[in-house]
Amino acid sequence: GQRVAVDGDAGALWPQPDEAQLADFNARRAAWLADQRRAQAAGQAAAVTRDGHAIEIAANIGGPHDVGPALAYGAEGVGLFRTEFLFMDRPAAPSEAEQLAAYRQAARLVGDRPLIIRTLDVGGDKPLPYLDLGQEANPFLGWRAIRFCLVRPDIFMPQLRAILRAGVDEDGTRRNVQIMFPMIGAPDELRAARAMLERAADELRAEGLPFAEDMAVGIMIEVPSAVAVADLLAREVDFFSIGTNDLTQYVMAADRGNARVAGLADAFQPAVLRLVRDAAVAAHAAGIWIGMCGELAGNPLATPLLLGLGLDELSMSAPAIPAVKAAVREMTLDEARRIAGAVLALDSAEAVRGYLSRLGSE
Repeated sequence: GQRVAVDGDAGALWPQPDEAQLADFNARRAAWLADQRRAQAAGQAAAVTRDGHAIEIAANIGGPHDVGPALAYGAEGVGLFRTEFLFMDRPAAPSEAEQLAAYRQAARLVGDRPLIIRTLDVGGDKPLPYLDLGQEANPFLGWRAIRFCLVRPDIFMPQLRAILRAGVDEDGTRRNVQIMFPMIGAPDELRAARAMLERAADELRAEGLPFAEDMAVGIMIEVPSAVAVADLLAREVDFFSIGTNDLTQYVMAADRGNARVAGLADAFQPAVLRLVRDAAVAAHAAGIWIGMCGELAGNPLATPLLLGLGLDELSMSAPAIPAVKAAVREMTLDEARRIAGAVLALDSAEAVRGYLSRLGSE
């Protein structure tokens, strides 16, 4: 029954605030809500540069309940449906029917916009007790994400079937559902995942169940090896989406949960940004689009840089959308490319952040 006050922006908490503090917090909350309403209104317009270059701005969601707020903030689709949330806080994995219901509900709410569903990404910092992932000395480098799913068809196949079926609604309406595999590090992993997807499709055909026959398939770019062989991977998928959270920790060999190496686990590190550039070059050379769904995508400070590096789509938490769209509208594509070129010549995350901050203050 204790009352507390929390400032999420500042990361501050007040236990048992007094009446004067409560009055101050309520006034600040009212101002924040007013700002959010203005931001939502501004977020409805498209993200188009001054010289007419459009970039898609999408939202990351954890379930169908997140779609409404995402659209209210101006999302043009869902760039990342984190399906692991459907598997959490329960004694057993959700059935195919349960997953299908959630995916179809999200697809209906999204409408004609894209809905990119990432297959189960567990392990590392997302353990699930009932899946018995076991104890590992280095869980981020171990049996997680696609590595786990490929050897657990009892978990993976029902999800693949549900995603394929979600591409067609109960009334036969075709939905813009797409599938994305996490933590692909080599072409053989991608081929193994696609083989299981085709097997799921074969089963649905044999059972006479409707599903999306031509569903777009993409992969997360979050393992450095995926960038090294991006030209090979791009031949076999329809899109890339960069997960900067994991990519950063793997590139910099810095656990993103370890405060002692937080300075290294920074997506503004030049090494990370150069890999983003390389992945974009490989994607466009193969004629596919590339997006980003990691935390960096929702940082408006990074927006000019990401646009200049060649990203076609940015997906983020819903409240970040209006500011990112506004940042896109303030520049031309040529300006963004010049900014990216200047940033790639810098030698530290601090220098990158400082350079981008000065641009914003000019």
